[in-house]
Amino acid sequence: MSAEPGDPNGESSAAGAPDSPTGASPKKRGITRRRLLLGAAAGAGLLVVGAPVALDRGRPRLAEAIFERGTGSPTIPDGLVWFELHGDDRPVTLHVPKIEMGQGVHTGFAQLALEELAIEPEQLRVQQADTARGFAADAQFTFGSTSVSTMYQPVREAAAAVQAMLAAEAGARLGVSADRLDAAAGRFTVRGTDRALTFGQVVAGRTTPWQLPEQPPALRGRGSFTRIGRDLRRVDMRDKLTGAAVYSYNARVPGMRFGAVARPPRFGATLRSGRGPTRDGLTVLIDAEANFAGVVAPTRTQAWAALAELELEWEGGTQASSADLDAMLPATGGAVIRRDGDLDDALSRGTLVEAEYRTPLAHHAHLEPVAALVAIDPPAQPDGPRPVRAWVGTQAPGAAKDALTELLGDGHDVTVYPTLLGGSFGRKGSQDAAVEAARLARADGSPVHVGWSRGEDLRHGVYRPPTHTRLRATVEGTGDAARLRGVEQFSSSGDIIWAIAGLPEFVRDTLGFDPGTLLAQFLPYRLDGYRVRNEREELPVPTGPWRGLGAYPNTFALESFVDELAAAASADPVRFRLANLPDDDAGRRLAAVLRTAAQESGWGGPLPADGARRGRGVACCLDHDTAVAQVAQVRVGNGRIEVERVVVAVDPGLVVDPAGARQQAVGSVVMGLSSALVEQLSVADGAVTQGNFDDYPILTMDRTPPIDVFFVDSDDRPRGMGEPVLGPVAAAVANAVHAATGQRARSLPLRLT
Repeated sequence: MSAEPGDPNGESSAAGAPDSPTGASPKKRGITRRRLLLGAAAGAGLLVVGAPVALDRGRPRLAEAIFERGTGSPTIPDGLVWFELHGDDRPVTLHVPKIEMGQGVHTGFAQLALEELAIEPEQLRVQQADTARGFAADAQFTFGSTSVSTMYQPVREAAAAVQAMLAAEAGARLGVSADRLDAAAGRFTVRGTDRALTFGQVVAGRTTPWQLPEQPPALRGRGSFTRIGRDLRRVDMRDKLTGAAVYSYNARVPGMRFGAVARPPRFGATLRSGRGPTRDGLTVLIDAEANFAGVVAPTRTQAWAALAELELEWEGGTQASSADLDAMLPATGGAVIRRDGDLDDALSRGTLVEAEYRTPLAHHAHLEPVAALVAIDPPAQPDGPRPVRAWVGTQAPGAAKDALTELLGDGHDVTVYPTLLGGSFGRKGSQDAAVEAARLARADGSPVHVGWSRGEDLRHGVYRPPTHTRLRATVEGTGDAARLRGVEQFSSSGDIIWAIAGLPEFVRDTLGFDPGTLLAQFLPYRLDGYRVRNEREELPVPTGPWRGLGAYPNTFALESFVDELAAAASADPVRFRLANLPDDDAGRRLAAVLRTAAQESGWGGPLPADGARRGRGVACCLDHDTAVAQVAQVRVGNGRIEVERVVVAVDPGLVVDPAGARQQAVGSVVMGLSSALVEQLSVADGAVTQGNFDDYPILTMDRTPPIDVFFVDSDDRPRGMGEPVLGPVAAAVANAVHAATGQRARSLPLRLT
């Protein structure tokens, strides 16, 4: 039984794709769910150009639709594309479309398959699917904490279908009905006898094509789960510990060479002219029309050395500084994306509170810089397409394939083999290294590997955009009787999704906001009047997705402000939030995590009495349909903020892999603390001033506090887990600093005055 009978060996993994091409024909750019969403956004804007009233009404509805994303599943082909079983009882291969970038998603998929297949963990091999495997591009796009939630049902259904087909065949071979068989450890046994067949024997004996069951097989109920919801050793651990795991930076094929690419001296600068050295073993490619200059050499060191010899003339570009970027984000207007109740009346009642918050540019600080290896092979037939094999560290293999096909032309048959990723956080949704490697491979005639240096990645990457949020609101009453009345919210940000969507600028201007900024954009509390304006600014520096998109800066602003409102009403911050949550599903789920975080952190209890200034702060959010609350405990002394403990309560629905989910939560907190306490990317004269971790510090182990994670179980549906926990981190710490010192920090990284 094979997902693709035409593949002679079924080996198309990140850890070593075949040296010969798979022969799959190139697929054209299709209508994926993501493109459909963005296309619908563009359509809504285009349809109402010149009709301001209709556009004004349509934006909030569209914003709500994007805010509530992730309710459907991507395009999934028939079940057999997932699995390969062989007649020699080798481990079952599960081909998974989503990318493993350290989050442990391949282990979660293994648990889903094992729940429906009667095999042991050691009898299952998880394999990264390449772009020839048959998955739609949106199924392979790994983004937005949706891997498990969107694949939960398809993987289980595919595994159950395989199990049902095997059972039917085994029963026919053993002369009994399938319901008389016991299945365990990859073996069918006739109940009450010693007559048995292994899965491999069942597969080996089948001589006609396999047929999917006419009716979808029943899936196990939660009460009978033996794999889902229990810890499983990570499926990639052995390869990572032994060095067998292949990342894009260490991908290798015979005969390959190394490329290096020139970078402009400032953002937006273009190449006017250039020349380089000529010597044996060195290929120099200078293409001013493509704004590209690079070299190929036998080693990476030689390539970087030759790059330094290029004489290049650049022109144009920005001279912007960090202060200039901040000034480009006024947070005074923009498109209305939420309008509830009578705001004017609500703002006329109670105590008025106003504040504004900022977050700076930030780097992803992923462990592995971007890299790719591209081989352009001779055609199998004189008039046939040239096979292209690309090993790419990417979150979007389909986009990488599209980019390479567009660059090289339709006469090339591109297969992308996604490698493991050494961290990503949104940075590896772009395809820079793959396109650069393909340009150089075409010029050199050899497979070429391009791996950015740390300095290149830091100075020439794509960054979390700076943000500016202004808020004003009224709170009526004091103490436990205090109630939120009205909130007016203005947000400005650089582009997140629009920066990579490739849509015309007039479409973006017509819509008026960037969908990526909307994560956790809206207050989850009960309000009499609420209006939200979102203003997108095209900044002269490259910005794009950063872990959680808009959720982190939005929650920092909103939950810090809610704390200010609680203080204005002399109310306890936890009780204030609980009293103002709506009595609906979202409100009840947020209330549950708030109560859990408060209880487990000792909220309201004594703090260590050693003379230091200490405080606890709380924050919460609803992101990717996951409810999160956090309590941070801080110690402030000598002008330094030390986080002593973070308690996380999270309701992601059904937890498939508890160990993986806990690690995801801890990772989000660490990344959030790093951004809150130490990270700030600076720009001067149109260029990033930092070059490595010595001048762009990230959180170190000695500043990482104990992080306790508690799951609040709400139902049987898994939701997002990778990003939502990031949202409240900065706000919880800022609120704790205020509790300890009385000082309110309203910009990141947090500083005491």
